[in-house]
Amino acid sequence: MNASSPFFKQLADADAVLVTVQSTRGSAPREVGAWMAVFSATTVGTVGGGRLELDAIAHARVLLQHGTGEPQLRYALGPSLGQCCGGEVVLHFERVDATDALRLGRQLAGALTPVALFGGGHVGRAVVQVLLTLPMDLTWIDSRDEIFPPDLPGHVRCEHSDPVQAAVADLVPQSRVLIMSFSHAEDLDIVAACLARQRERGDLPYIGLIGSKTKWASFRQRLQARGFAEAELAYVTCPIGVAGISDKRPEVIAVAVAAQILHVSG
Repeated sequence: MNASSPFFKQLADADAVLVTVQSTRGSAPREVGAWMAVFSATTVGTVGGGRLELDAIAHARVLLQHGTGEPQLRYALGPSLGQCCGGEVVLHFERVDATDALRLGRQLAGALTPVALFGGGHVGRAVVQVLLTLPMDLTWIDSRDEIFPPDLPGHVRCEHSDPVQAAVADLVPQSRVLIMSFSHAEDLDIVAACLARQRERGDLPYIGLIGSKTKWASFRQRLQARGFAEAELAYVTCPIGVAGISDKRPEVIAVAVAAQILHVSG
């Protein structure tokens, strides 16, 4: 998580209580590791909403004001909270300040899914806008100068790479890769670089290529000519996006692609 995120911007000026889902049992609104930062008048993030979150905020603000209180609380998600999940959530409360920023950055970044997006065109820009709202750590790559918009938040890393496929070697392990450059030739080189890395390291769980079935049939022949076996080609998803959505507007494609990445990420 980048130091320019809303949490760290506020933490630079004011203390907070970090509320983290420590464990769950049965049905629960959020997973272990989900977090919320509670400041004196605002919050960042969520641990599930509803009465659970209201009670957690109230307890966090007592800790924030008085400096003492239970560091861990167990919540039964039943009638007493007005929630029908029926499970149980244990929340951990920790008072933090600006001196904790480096540690928290490493701790909270572990919950983000790394995504590498190749291509700064209309669809790429739409994908970025959707991914910005999701728990994903985004690297945006293009071979063209001055292609990235100037007003991106700091937690989006923009990288100029020429040749563009050279950036594949330095991707974060377990990156979900989206390939949608301005050129079919570039797309092919990026896919080949991803498959070569997958052959060597096996650490790219999703390689998504924008395009039609016809485009993939052509790419498949060219990749086979480069020595990639059928089993290796199976790592590539093309067309991208969840099935059943035929609308080709960039915004719709972006939502379908984001949903597919979330599905892959489990």
